[in-house]
Parts: sequence; structure tokens; C-alpha cells
Amino acid sequence: MLKRIFSYMKKYRMYAVGATVCVFFETMFELVIPLIMANIVDVGVANGDKAYIFRMGGLMAICALGSLALGVGGSRFAAVCGQGLGAELRKAEYRKLQGFSFANTDRFRTSSLITRLTSDVTTIQNSVSTGIRPAFRAPLMMLTAIIVSFTINAKLAVIFMVAVPVLGVLLFQIIFHVRPLYTKMQGAIDLVNRIIQENLTAIRVVKAYVRGDYEIEKFEKVNTNLRTNSEKAFRLAALNMPAMQLVMYTTILCILWFGGRQIQIGGLKVGELTGFLSYVMQVLNSMMMISNIFMMLTRSLASGKRILEVIDEDIDIKEDRVKDSSVERGDITFQHVYFKYKKEAPEFVLSDISFEIKSGQTIGIIGQTGAAKSTLVQLIPRLYDITSGSLLIDGRPVYEYPLKHLRDSIAMVLQKNTLFSGTVKENLRWGKEDATDEEIEKACRIACVDEFIDRLENGYETEMGQGGVNVSGGQKQRLCIARAILKRPKVLILDDSTSAVDTATEAKIRSALAEELPDMTKIIIAQRISSVAHADQIIILEDGRIDAVGTHEKLLASNQIYQEIYYSQQEGADL
Repeated sequence: MLKRIFSYMKKYRMYAVGATVCVFFETMFELVIPLIMANIVDVGVANGDKAYIFRMGGLMAICALGSLALGVGGSRFAAVCGQGLGAELRKAEYRKLQGFSFANTDRFRTSSLITRLTSDVTTIQNSVSTGIRPAFRAPLMMLTAIIVSFTINAKLAVIFMVAVPVLGVLLFQIIFHVRPLYTKMQGAIDLVNRIIQENLTAIRVVKAYVRGDYEIEKFEKVNTNLRTNSEKAFRLAALNMPAMQLVMYTTILCILWFGGRQIQIGGLKVGELTGFLSYVMQVLNSMMMISNIFMMLTRSLASGKRILEVIDEDIDIKEDRVKDSSVERGDITFQHVYFKYKKEAPEFVLSDISFEIKSGQTIGIIGQTGAAKSTLVQLIPRLYDITSGSLLIDGRPVYEYPLKHLRDSIAMVLQKNTLFSGTVKENLRWGKEDATDEEIEKACRIACVDEFIDRLENGYETEMGQGGVNVSGGQKQRLCIARAILKRPKVLILDDSTSAVDTATEAKIRSALAEELPDMTKIIIAQRISSVAHADQIIILEDGRIDAVGTHEKLLASNQIYQEIYYSQQEGADL
């Protein structure tokens, strides 16, 4: 896992090398200082040689300054390396998300994906930024300090051979128990993000129903859950320091005890013991750094696993059967199409769907709520792939078209209209980036946007609020229709996208589409009979199956479901 995570650091490899080189020489300088200090005590102070003391003191100062400069350089290189790795991981995750089908997105909660793009990546990048220095410094310093300690006094150095395994056992036990807690903690962050996201998205509904207290209670539950999981993890991780200090101070006491006895019998000089204690502190500090590295690594592994789950997600809509094809006319044919969201699902959402749409025709789709009308049209641009059967456009299976070209040829205005931050014109140009003002105005005329655009503060340059909150539902729908028309697609799908528009305006849009875009295939999903009565053919869906296909007059005369919908709406209109 670590190898794969660090493979994204390729562009910043030189910074990692620079940090390592700086750490190496910084450590060498620091390891020389105790030797110089021992010589100052045993030679300069013992012989009263001031010149030697000042000379060695100057050398020690040079080593300290060199170590400082290299430390600053190493930290800077490590920071660039860590931030670069974080940026590359976020880029890789986000790029993968753009390739997700609806089915892939359904497997992850939005809040979880946000956490994996932010919190999990931040954990890894901080581990690299703060961990490169101790990761290389600690083993090098510990190994060198132990070797030098053995050259000073091998008997005292044997104490390390007991201390290191004891600390290793304690550290292993802590890591073994804390690792699953870090995974739970990241999952708890997912839940907090989910509640926040739901509340902010539906803030108007929350206020309209005066459910603020209920939302606060929900948030307190997930927030408490996060706090509890975090406390468990960090409480256990905090045992790392006491364990380290226990071993450290026990080691120092043993060295002072045995070292003092050797000084008494003349087997050790005071300067040697001073230098030895300096190396002892370096070894123990190195052990402390190594233990901290293992703790960071443990948390990073938990986050890395979650990141790789996104990157390794198998995208179920593939382009392995693509041919050099392009949509020319917009003929659509369903041949015994079956579909379900998950392969293991017991029932099909759509069953035995067969019909044909000729280029330029207008097709209406109507049915009760939950009849799978939206699901049906989402199969056309391959937002989902059919489970079995054949779906053809211009006589070719949809999988033979490159996804980019296929979706460029099909414009969808979904039930949930979405406008982005930016001006009205910038939103419209999502349909066509290089659209001229004349093209924009024509699309807006067809969608009846011209009826209200002048009433906006700055016309086409009016800034949209988040999600288009500064326009009404009907205005938002018309803007989304204009954006779709601007693409000049071969197929236009309106998925209940005039529900917030009055019938007179809807009739104008319908008439303009027929006059201005006669060759465009149009599929209209609606709840109102009036929205589809003009269509060349009307498809009635019932429980994921086609109940009937025909014109308004034919269905009104022969189909019970259509009659029930029609007369119920007529009664509503009379009231």
C-alpha cells in the first residue's frame, strides 16, 4: 500500500532526495558534537588548555550552525514533498471520480468521498511533511550513536540491547490496538460530514419546518461518536510517550549507576561518561522519534486504504468496445432491455423494454411515481449500462460510441436542476464553451428565458447564488433547458424539467422546440398529460414495464392507466 501511495510522489522525488541528504549531514554534525564535548572535558579542561577549549568550542559552534542550516533545508524540502504528494493524491482521486458512473457514485456516500479527498489526504501529506526528517534521522542517529557508544564503553552499551527490545514490544502492542481505531475515527468523520452536508443542502426545509433543534440533536450524536472514537484512539496512542519515557529514564538510571561505579574503580573517565550520556540521549530520542513515526504511519495506512478504495474502484462503464462511430441522426432503439442497479438485486428495475424512436420525433414518457421513467432515459447516454438486451443509437450499440462523443450528442435536463456559481452567461456556456452571444440569445428565446432575463439585476452578467438561489424554480428550469439547447444535441431529454413552469410558458417552449429544432429527437418525461399530448408517440411505464405505446387520442380511447391519469388531472383543473 505504501509503495502505491508513494508512487504519486514521483514528480517530487528530488525534493525527497534533498531532504534525505540534508538529514544525513545534519545527523553527522550532531553526532560529532558529543565527541568534541568529551575531548573538551578530558583534554582541554583536564590540562587547563584554553586554546584547545576555544578551538574545539569554535568547531562545535560550526557543527551546530551547519546542523541548523541543514535542518531548515531538510524541513523545507520535506514540506514541499508532502504537499506535492497530497496534491497528486487529490488530483488522482478527483480524476477517478470524474470517470465514475452513477452506479460507482452510488457505492460511496458524498460525505465519505469528501472526507477521502480532504481529511485522509491531509493525514498522509502531513505524515510525509513531518515524517521524512525523523524517518531518516532517527535510524541513522540511533545506529551511529550505538556504534560510538560501544567504542566508548562496550559494557555500558550492552544496556541498549535490553532497552530497545523492551520498547519494541511495548510499541507493537500499542500500534496493534490503535490501528483499527484510526479506521473507525475516519468513518466517524464521514458521518459528521454527511449530517453537515444534508443540513446545509436542505437548510430552507429545516427552517420551514422549524427542525433546527432536531438537526442539532442529530449532529450532537455523530459529533459525540467522533469524539468518542477519537478519544479511544488518541488515549491509546498517548501511551506511546509514557512507555518511551519509562524505558528512557530506566536506561539512564542504569547507565548512571554502572557508569558511576566504573568511574570509582578507574575504568571510565568523567568526560567519557558525559559523552556517553549524550549518545544515550540521542539513542533514546531516536527511539522516541521512531515510535512517533510508527504512530503516524499507522494512521496514514488507515487513510491510505480509504484513498486507494476510491482510486481502485472498478468503473463499470468501460470503453473497451468503442469503435470510430459518431451519432449522426438520433434514432434510438430499445430491444428487450432489462436493467437493475446491482447484479445481485433480486428484481429488475426495467423489464423487457422495446420501442423505437425515429430522428426528429417527439416522444412522451408518462407513468406513476416510481415507474422508472428517469432510469429509462439515463440508459441512453450510458449514465448506467443496461443489464441485458440491446440499446441502439443510429443502429449501433451505445457501447460502440466514445462516451465523450455520445454524451455530447445527448443533452439531458434532469429532475434536479443544477446551476453553478458564476454568471448566467457562464452557466449557459456549460452547453457550449465558445457560444456566441447570438447563439445564447437564440437558445434563451426557445426556452423562454428572454421573458425574465432583463428583470435580473445585470441580465446575462448576473451572478448566480449557490445552486441558483436568486432565481425561481421555473426560471432555473428554463435556464437549464437553454443550456441544453445550446449544445445543439441530436437527442434532447427533458426529465420532468417543466414541472415548475406554467402551462402557457410550457406550450411556448414546446412550440419553439418543434419550429426551431425539427431534426432533434426529443424525449419528454412528464407528470402532466398536457406536457406530452402533442408527442408523436407516448410511452406508458408501469412498474418498470411498458404498458402501452401510442398517440394521445389512441391511449385516451383504449388505455385504462392513461385514462385514469387524464381524468384525474381534468378533475383537478376543474377544481
